Amino acid sequence: MKANIPQGLAAFSLPTAPRCRMRTSNAIERVNQELKRRTRVASLFPNEASLLRLISALLCEISEERLTGKIDLNLKPADLPQK
Repeated sequence: MKANIPQGLAAFSLPTAPRCRMRTSNAIERVNQELKRRTRVASLFPNEASLLRLISALLCEISEERLTGKIDLNLKPADLPQK
């Protein structure tokens, strides 16, 4: 556990503006929720290979969406309203 501390604190090396907007595990939790939701629909798999095919297809779909679509984390500082 002590060996992983530098990786766990790597987010603190970023500038303050993006660090304030960053959620470290939110993206992973969202992927896990989506996988759980989609596997519950099928609920019964004839073998392990069919489950792995479904999971890998879902992960490819999620990856393509992230590459081509929405931006989860914008590193550009937002324009703050003037007081």
